[in-house]
Amino acid sequence: MPTVPLKDVHLGLALPGRGRARLALLSGHYIYYHYGCDGVDDRGWGCGYRTLQTLCSWPEGRPAGVPEPAAVQAALEDMGDKPPGLRGSRGWIGCVEASLCLDHFGGPQGRPCHVPRGAGPGGGGGWAVMVGGDADAQSEALLGPGTEAYVLVLHPHCWGDPKNPSELQAAGWVGWREVSSAFDSNSFYNLNSLSS
Repeated sequence: MPTVPLKDVHLGLALPGRGRARLALLSGHYIYYHYGCDGVDDRGWGCGYRTLQTLCSWPEGRPAGVPEPAAVQAALEDMGDKPPGLRGSRGWIGCVEASLCLDHFGGPQGRPCHVPRGAGPGGGGGWAVMVGGDADAQSEALLGPGTEAYVLVLHPHCWGDPKNPSELQAAGWVGWREVSSAFDSNSFYNLNSLSS
């Protein structure tokens, strides 16, 4: 049974680090899409779709215009990015496919960026970023890189029916992580930086 998606699940988190820090967080609102939130069991393959859905819901925090995984698969086939057979499959998508879909579905404008192995994602803030790699192939959303080497990470890998943001925060599905432990130095990363 589908759950009612939660909004802005990072609100209420304690700030990271010790002492004074300057933070750059996204502005606007988003909906947290995760495994099974629409009744589809997409564990093990749906994280890219769920991250794309979260990004499509930003900056208004509404489900209008947010594509279902089946619509994403159809669009990628119709665009010629994927050969026939993706529709109805458990095929993964990543940042490159998400960038194409953001443009196709009229979502926020994405700016793809490739980060070579060992470099680790970083940068400014005030925007949402989709990130995924090769050795570290799990898709996730960075909601606001901090200037003190922390990133705010939103994982779509939650399964179940979270009742509130505190439950997600306590389980670690959303939270601050030190950059040094958030990324695998053996992986390259593709990022999709969005602006409203």
